[in-house]
Amino acid sequence: MSAPKILIIGAGYGGVVSALNLQKTLHYNEAQITLVNNNDYHYITTELHQPAAGTMHHDRARVNIKELIDSKKVHFIKDTVVEIKTEEQKVVLQNEEVEYDYLIVGLGSEPETFGIKGLKEYAFGIRNINSVRHIKQHIEYHFAKFRNEPERTDYLTFVVGGAGFTGIEFLGELADRIPKLCKEYDVDPKLVKLYNVEASPTVLPGFDPELVNYAVDILEKKGVEFKLNVPIQECTEDGVILGTGEEIKSATVVWTGGVRGNSLVEAAGIEAMRGRVKVDEYLKAPGHENIFIVGDCALIINEEINRPYPPTAQIAMQQGANVAYNLAAMIRNQPRLMRAFKPEIKGTVASLGNGEAIGVVGNMKLTGPIAALMKKVIDLRYLFIIGGIPLVLRKGRF
Repeated sequence: MSAPKILIIGAGYGGVVSALNLQKTLHYNEAQITLVNNNDYHYITTELHQPAAGTMHHDRARVNIKELIDSKKVHFIKDTVVEIKTEEQKVVLQNEEVEYDYLIVGLGSEPETFGIKGLKEYAFGIRNINSVRHIKQHIEYHFAKFRNEPERTDYLTFVVGGAGFTGIEFLGELADRIPKLCKEYDVDPKLVKLYNVEASPTVLPGFDPELVNYAVDILEKKGVEFKLNVPIQECTEDGVILGTGEEIKSATVVWTGGVRGNSLVEAAGIEAMRGRVKVDEYLKAPGHENIFIVGDCALIINEEINRPYPPTAQIAMQQGANVAYNLAAMIRNQPRLMRAFKPEIKGTVASLGNGEAIGVVGNMKLTGPIAALMKKVIDLRYLFIIGGIPLVLRKGRF
């Protein structure tokens, strides 16, 4: 009998951690492991707000996949997933088809626009390495362009839609970058406007109110103007129109207001809600004993509050490790050893720019430099998990 084929599609947090754990756990002859990703690198999503604002080079937020995997145990294919054929147990890529006995789906999320007209056409998104490079270059271009068209104050007006972690962290970095851009391009800082528009009555919904107030105070001091409890009604090539009827002229609108699961999952006939699959206790898709879902596409209910856990990096990493362990048990015909998955929330930290952050670690509330240090520790820990000390030294920020 040939070794079972394990196919992992997507090299985000869940996909990479599952691949690395499988290559550690399984022997050479126990399985054929294949990892598919549309780039030859893994990017660190929780750091993308920094290269988007231009406070960090984008190369520091990505790691070459072949530096992480053992090529003798994991076969890597750089290609784009087109279709998942569950009945035939194969995945169609742009350039070939790959068969599987077990499938791990870690395809990541897609932007959720909530039907807001014009967002897809005119707003940027902090989605991947290419998108953040585009945002950075776009911002710099409009600072340079303003010198020739000083009447175009919209070139210096920035609107961030959504006040979740990505939006708040991006605003913190961008606010830090503005003074340097103004100096470089001879622009009066008083002309620059930063707006955060959020449909909810608070930023960072669900976060500790005391810490939220701290974050708002810090960002307001950096020049951010908050428009809370106000939805974006429409995004145009000239800016945004709010639910109040107010129009903000802006050449740069960045949408961070929500994500959904991957549409390829729905198209495969797997039961899903907005692209997210309500998995069983072992992270299997309903009705599919050989398909596991990790990361943004997995929907897990927090029974204490009867609401889904947010799709965070730390949960995706834990899912990757859990799936690898359970797959090894299945392949070795030891199903009794399989472990039910339960997220273990170790803490949550949000950056507010250089030297500032808020966070909850255990029962402790953290603010300022201590929280910022904890954020760095968390980032370094992830680099250590996937690449050991060499990767920490090469990519870490100290």
